[in-house]
Amino acid sequence: MHALLTLLLQIGVILVAARSVGALCRVLRQPVVVGEMAAGILLGPSLLGWVAPELSAALFPPESLGHLGTVSQIGLLLFMFLVGVEFDPKLMRGRGHAALVTSHVSIIAPFFLGSILALYLYPRLSDDSVEFAGFALFMGAAMSVTAFPVLARILVERNLLRTKVGAVTIACAAVDDVTAWSILAVVIALVRSQAATIPLWITLLGTVVYVALMLTVVRRGLGWLERRYQTHGRLSQDVFATLLLGLLASAWITEYIGIHALFGAFCFGAVVPKDRGLVHELTAKLEDVTIVFLLPLFFANAGLRTSIGLIQGPEMWAFFGLIMLVAVAGKFGGSTLSARMTGLSWREAGALGILMNTRGLMELVILTIGLELGVISPALFAMMVLMALVTTAMTTPILQWLYPIELLRANEAEENQASDAFVAVLPVALPRSGPGLLRVAQALVPPGRASRTYALHLHPSTNKLVTDFDSHPAPDGEAALLPLLHAAKRHQVSDVRPMSFVSQSPSDDIVDVARFKGAELVVLGWHKPIVLDHVLGGVVGDVLEHATADVAVYIERNFEAWQRVLVPVHTLLHDHAALEAAGRIAVNTGAGITILRVLPPGAPEDPLPLPDALAREDVRDRVRVHEVRSAEPIDAVVDELRGGAYQLALLGVGPTWGLMPAFFGPRHERLVRETSVSLLVVRRSARAQDLARTTSVAAGKRSPAA
Repeated sequence: MHALLTLLLQIGVILVAARSVGALCRVLRQPVVVGEMAAGILLGPSLLGWVAPELSAALFPPESLGHLGTVSQIGLLLFMFLVGVEFDPKLMRGRGHAALVTSHVSIIAPFFLGSILALYLYPRLSDDSVEFAGFALFMGAAMSVTAFPVLARILVERNLLRTKVGAVTIACAAVDDVTAWSILAVVIALVRSQAATIPLWITLLGTVVYVALMLTVVRRGLGWLERRYQTHGRLSQDVFATLLLGLLASAWITEYIGIHALFGAFCFGAVVPKDRGLVHELTAKLEDVTIVFLLPLFFANAGLRTSIGLIQGPEMWAFFGLIMLVAVAGKFGGSTLSARMTGLSWREAGALGILMNTRGLMELVILTIGLELGVISPALFAMMVLMALVTTAMTTPILQWLYPIELLRANEAEENQASDAFVAVLPVALPRSGPGLLRVAQALVPPGRASRTYALHLHPSTNKLVTDFDSHPAPDGEAALLPLLHAAKRHQVSDVRPMSFVSQSPSDDIVDVARFKGAELVVLGWHKPIVLDHVLGGVVGDVLEHATADVAVYIERNFEAWQRVLVPVHTLLHDHAALEAAGRIAVNTGAGITILRVLPPGAPEDPLPLPDALAREDVRDRVRVHEVRSAEPIDAVVDELRGGAYQLALLGVGPTWGLMPAFFGPRHERLVRETSVSLLVVRRSARAQDLARTTSVAAGKRSPAA
């Protein structure tokens, strides 16, 4: 088969396998990289070559692997550049005594144990063609590495990034990665010097000169990039091309002087200016194509070299068990004990230790280099790859056991319950919706109480391995919340707290955040076309059904000030929430309230009880009750709104109506299609509804004029 046709077929198969196994891992709440690593192994001799050797030989003929390997190396260069771009030395500053001690111990302990293990494995899994010094140093470096990008992603997904554990872990992982790569550069220089291509002293001297130039001349020279970005506000194609040329030049130099090209890619990324907007735009341009398209090729290329079948017999599996024991004891044990000695609790120290034990892709990169250099044998390579996969997969379940999210949120709930502030949670999906949600939340604060607002942005779960962990919230979360934060500053709204994290299930996370923050109100926006979906369906419906707080759904149709608010009332039990909300709006905004009471033909004219807020002396003059008779309540509401006299319609919803309220009927979209008014649908919590039922009889004697 033609080489290009073979390569295209291979890429297609690899992508299908990576996405499929990755999706399965996402369902199992594992990092997607675990699935992609596993998919690469499954496509190799460990499964496909064993189950269907003829198909494997036809799909991955030996003569074609060179092309696949070259393309995968390009992807790896881009990935290491991204890791360098995301790396910020500030992560290692100001993290305290715990981070300083733990980071050093988490390198020294696994490196020492890995080197001791090399004494035992060298005569059994290596030969005289490999110098023991290089073998021992490589084993120490391989045991010391932490999957910095995967670890950061786990912290973001579990909303642990801003905890003490998250801060210390990020700092330790940053130090570990730099140290492990520095050690690896020395190992590569030592091993390659044996081939006598370049004398060792030239390699070492060249490395020192290269690093010095990168930290001084190149770093300062790239300062123009930051200034240009801040001036123009974007990354032009010419500047982007210049950065890629710098990446290639740096990788070429480090490969030429005798260390690996990946070291050059990482170093060039590390000296790129750390302007948050620049980093975010640069990673946005490269991340998806690198993570989704190119990295799976590297996993497959590594998997084609991994044969689990080489681990045969009790002795070989005993070697693997020993490797696992040393890997976990060095990283998990060393990190946990040192963190405990610096003052962290056993639970926090254990969580830090299991996070530091995550090896993932970075381990695979180091192992591939070791196999290419001949430092490790194919059998040892297979054992180490399996160790990397197991230590990464074990992180999430053990972390959940050691440091469950429920415990973290329970602690937050305890802190919030100590305050008497009115707490509202505002899930913001689109930037433009934020100010409107804040407007609603402030209008619904009970009179006389202070407010605390949590602006929440949920990221969809992705397979991205790198993240900006120095911002709060994350860059795209900040972009979504920025208009809301500006509106809060403009209107002098105090105590607005931004939050953003990755969400597997937005509705569940919104409900959980509201519960654990002690929220009394959740304000949701609506963004989908009404004619194509239910107003109260999807995530909105789930939150309405399960939230323990009051819920308000805001459908913003215009941005006018609320001078006149219409409150339709059909069934008092269901619409009592709307009347109470109208009272708060009247007090907080000074709006006039029109209550449209829709009675069926022939129904008795019972007095309409009003909440205390609407009966206040400073509000009652702005309240008007208008009664109409209609068999179709929705017709009466639409007719009243068509005149354009109102800026907001306030509607109640009760659990007995279901998620598609009978008030709207099967043609609920008429309120949007035939009117231009903004809609606010409110649902009281179950506790508040029970209280309303209890007090409605006593309030029945209060007339509208009271």
